[in-house]
Amino acid sequence: MSESPREKIRILYVDDEENNLQAFKATFRRDYKIHLALSAEEGREILNSNEVDIIITDQRMPDETGVDFLASIIPDHPDPIRILLTGYTDIQAVIDAINKSQVYHYLTKPWEEDYMRTVIKNAFELFSLRKENRKLMEDLVETNKNLELMLHQK
Repeated sequence: MSESPREKIRILYVDDEENNLQAFKATFRRDYKIHLALSAEEGREILNSNEVDIIITDQRMPDETGVDFLASIIPDHPDPIRILLTGYTDIQAVIDAINKSQVYHYLTKPWEEDYMRTVIKNAFELFSLRKENRKLMEDLVETNKNLELMLHQK
């Protein structure tokens, strides 16, 4: 049985500026499966109907900040790794992001292609490790239940 090639990393990029979305897609479309959203609300709709590994969002958006968007999706979408983009350094946004929305990494705009690739690669490794750990833990719990049953049957 031959192994199928690994699926592309699935990224959701949320930014209220269309040109930023298109630049990101043009740069990375060959390497990743990219979903684009012009608002936090659009981002939620995409998350509800697609599997996503990594979420990249702009901090400064008119209806909802990136931090607030990321914090709001944790209950329904806890697994994707979160990356925050901002046009200028705002230390309070960094602190909020880390404390409130479980941000993995913080990047300033304009992002640099090679550095963005490295951040995405590292974020996906973390995503994969967490997924593998969860599976191992579930297997361990199941094995322990089976052992308990066997012990009680003797």
